[in-house]
Amino acid sequence: MKGLSGKKVVVTGGSSGIGAASVVRFRDEGCDVVDLSRHPGPGGIACDVGDKAQVEAAFAQIGPVDIVVNNAGTSFRHLARDITAAEWQQVLQTNLTGAFYVAQVAGVAMLESGGGVIINVASTNAMVGHPFYADYNASKAGLLALTRTLALEWAPTVRVNAVCPGYVLTPMQEAEYTPDMIEAVNAKIPLRRHARPHEMAALFAFMASDEAAYMTGASIVVDGGETAGGLASR
Repeated sequence: MKGLSGKKVVVTGGSSGIGAASVVRFRDEGCDVVDLSRHPGPGGIACDVGDKAQVEAAFAQIGPVDIVVNNAGTSFRHLARDITAAEWQQVLQTNLTGAFYVAQVAGVAMLESGGGVIINVASTNAMVGHPFYADYNASKAGLLALTRTLALEWAPTVRVNAVCPGYVLTPMQEAEYTPDMIEAVNAKIPLRRHARPHEMAALFAFMASDEAAYMTGASIVVDGGETAGGLASR
C-alpha cells in the first residue's frame, strides 16, 4: 500500500485475533508497530486502555505515531436482564472509553505533528439489534458516533474511520460460541463462513494508506453480506 513504509503504528489489543493479524500486516508493509494490550507480544507495551494514565504513559514511551488501530475490546454473552453493573462497566470502559482515551491522546499529538490516521474497530452489532450483547452493542454504537465526531473535529489533519466487522473467527468468538453455533451462523451468512482476521487487517492497511486519502468519517461494513438483506437474511 502506498505511503505505509516507515510509519509508526499502534494497534490496541494486538496480542490475538484481529489485532494480532493487524500487527503482522502492518509489519509486512514496512511499518514500525507497537502492540498495546494487557498481555502484549514481543515489542509491545502492557496497557489497560480503559485507564487514561496508562494510555498517556504508553504513548509517552512510544513517541509520535502516524496510525492507530483502536481494536481492543471485550464482550460477554448474556441476557440484558442478567448484566451486572461490573460487567457493564468493564465492557463500556474497554470498548468505548478506552477507544476514546487512545484516540484522544494519539489524535492530539497527530494534530500537533501535522497528520495521522485513526481506525476504530466497531461491529455490525452497532448497526442492528443483536440479542445477548446489550452492553457490547451499546459500546460499539457509541464508537461509531465518536468516529464521526472526531472525523469532523480533526479534519483535514487527522483522518478517522471505523470498520464494522461481522462474524470473525477469533479466539474471543470461539470462546463464546460452540462449533455447532458457529456452523449455524455460517449457514445464514451469504458467503457461508466467518471472516478471517487477516481479511480485516488488509482493509485496515488500505484505510491507513495514501490510497484512502479522501476517506474520513466513514463506517465500512465487512460481514460477508450478512446485513445486506435486513430481516430477510436474519
